[in-house]
Amino acid sequence: MKKYPAYQSSVLPWIKSIPSHWTWMRNGYLFANHCDKVGNEFDEYQLLSLTTTGVKKKSIDDVKGKVPESYENYQKVFPGDMVFCLFDLDCSAVFSGLSDYHGMITSAYDVAKPNEDVSNPRFLKYFFDAVFSGRYYKIYSKSVRYTINYDSFKTLKSPIPPKEEQVQIVKYLDWKVSEINRFINEKRRQIKKLEELKFARIDSLITQGLNTSIGTKDSGVEWLGYIPAHWDVDHIKQHFIVKKRIAGREGYDVLSITQQGLKVKDISTNEGQMAADYSGYQFVYPGDFAMNHMDLITGYVDLSDKFGVTSPDYRVFSLTDEDNCYAPFFLRVFQIGYKRRIFYKFGKGAANQGRWRLPKTAFYDYPIQIPPKEEQIDIENACVEIEKRIDDMISGIRNEISYVEELRIKLISDAVTGQIDVRGIVIPEYEIQTDDSYDNGMDDEDNFSDDMTE
Repeated sequence: MKKYPAYQSSVLPWIKSIPSHWTWMRNGYLFANHCDKVGNEFDEYQLLSLTTTGVKKKSIDDVKGKVPESYENYQKVFPGDMVFCLFDLDCSAVFSGLSDYHGMITSAYDVAKPNEDVSNPRFLKYFFDAVFSGRYYKIYSKSVRYTINYDSFKTLKSPIPPKEEQVQIVKYLDWKVSEINRFINEKRRQIKKLEELKFARIDSLITQGLNTSIGTKDSGVEWLGYIPAHWDVDHIKQHFIVKKRIAGREGYDVLSITQQGLKVKDISTNEGQMAADYSGYQFVYPGDFAMNHMDLITGYVDLSDKFGVTSPDYRVFSLTDEDNCYAPFFLRVFQIGYKRRIFYKFGKGAANQGRWRLPKTAFYDYPIQIPPKEEQIDIENACVEIEKRIDDMISGIRNEISYVEELRIKLISDAVTGQIDVRGIVIPEYEIQTDDSYDNGMDDEDNFSDDMTE
């Protein structure tokens, strides 16, 4: 990409120079801050959320995240407003967004209307994408939350090209970013297909075995179907036993059951759901299975290689028949119960509240396939090999995505700071493409603590 013919010195430490005909403008001139509260008319406003994809609509009935006692202190947002998160500048994934909606958002954020006499709102959106992705405002922050207040924000300057040049930069970035997003989305689809392939192959091995040419029989189990003729079908209670051993005191590692397996929880951060007292938690020993049977939608199960304690509401159980059962094989059997929503069919509770649980009797009576133990070991080894091959491919694709994401950030930064000259570039016809990989990005309700709200 070509450079501009002449440059001037920069007033910002992270920009070397800007084109000589661009102007430095204070943020206080570029934006008019407003903080109109919705008051008791909050039910007339669309709830909005600041996410990694910008400002999005959010259901007021969504129970995920922090829910305020009242929305009366939420502030109004109008189409064309910029929303800024000016705290946690060292670590947050969410910083700014341009709103397309009329609604309300938490007063922990700052809402400002761009001055369209001198600026194109989408140019400002791209500029602050670059500022916050580089965490450049962190050097101006104060307090342990790496915060700058809006008065300080107003004093900082931004490089502003003539308006017609801003429009060209926006057109150029919309085009190039769409191309990059299309590439990223295709790579994400490849990853999804590989994950599906991995699951399908493992599922086939666990339910049908290594040799599909041998005789089969009807298992009599709906979700299992036909299995090798020499396999047996039993129930969990014939090979496993549920245990509950209460610790009685604190001081042990606290284990969380996640969809990535058992993790040691850092209780010193006070993040996530915390217990007032961990003495009532139950022991988990290496070789135990730990299962979140309270939530069959997002819960999971793992085979522990750690000693610690976990919630007494979870289910801890262990193998009682090591002569005939290989624990890693049956971990996959149980994990398939979650992934294929088989456990869900036997659940009870309130699914709409995330409490669709598997009762102990249903768990014990759950039918499982029992191949010969030597075959269980061979199947598990084959599953590990499949995982390694496919995970290596996925890792390579993720590295490609990471590189292109860095390229996208640099392209935006270079364009909005004048490091490249895009004025003469003809923009072809193209289809706007968003980055689907951010569809489940962090939103504002997960991004701030109660002490940041009013």
